[in-house]
Amino acid sequence: MTTPDDGRFSPNAATRAKAALKRDPWDLPDVSGLVVGVLGGTGDQGRGLAYRLARVGQKVIIGSRAAERAQTAADELGLDIEGAENAECARRSDVVIVAVPWEGHAKTLQALREELAGKLVIDCVNPLGFDKKGAFALKPEEGSAAEQAAALLPESRVTAAFHHLSAVLLQDPETEQIDTDVMVLGESRADTDLVQALAARIPGMRGVFAGRLRNAHQVESLVANLISVNRRYKAHAGLRLTDV
Repeated sequence: MTTPDDGRFSPNAATRAKAALKRDPWDLPDVSGLVVGVLGGTGDQGRGLAYRLARVGQKVIIGSRAAERAQTAADELGLDIEGAENAECARRSDVVIVAVPWEGHAKTLQALREELAGKLVIDCVNPLGFDKKGAFALKPEEGSAAEQAAALLPESRVTAAFHHLSAVLLQDPETEQIDTDVMVLGESRADTDLVQALAARIPGMRGVFAGRLRNAHQVESLVANLISVNRRYKAHAGLRLTDV
């Protein structure tokens, strides 16, 4: 039974809740000093995110199952990006972006549970299948890739973001800014604010809070629609949210 002393209904908790509601949603923290690790940083999406963040001065470490492969990718990108084996990448990073293929998602996170404990984890994996009709969404047993990550990493702070970005644009050095919004999901406002702030460091990009992790499936699934858009119109479509 809930008691007046359990914290949920204390005057201090109520005051904090009211203060949070009054806060300017665009008043975001300074994340420039955080070290960002990118698991799956040798793949197109991971390389693109690593490049964009390093380009604005973020310290970035690329992770891979093989340290040599990670260092090769880091050397190709330049910008003082480092490469390391996945476990070292996770240990040395404050924030870890998960950009591995869906097929290796669970296995990768299970192996890094200890190294990711206490870390802010940003899952950007999209569970998709492909057939003759094109891309289609898969629904994991946990509900989404992000919820699977949360289940596998109970001691980590799991969020979801960066699902709808074009890997082509991310990696293109001639593209000065990427005009798109990043939908950010998570359980803690402090954590989602950090992710929003990280997204906002990339010119043209905004991070927008889009709900709790239970809503991650439809965000991940929307990538299948964007793939169809891009194929039909020969584009690199992203998302813009209006009236926000």
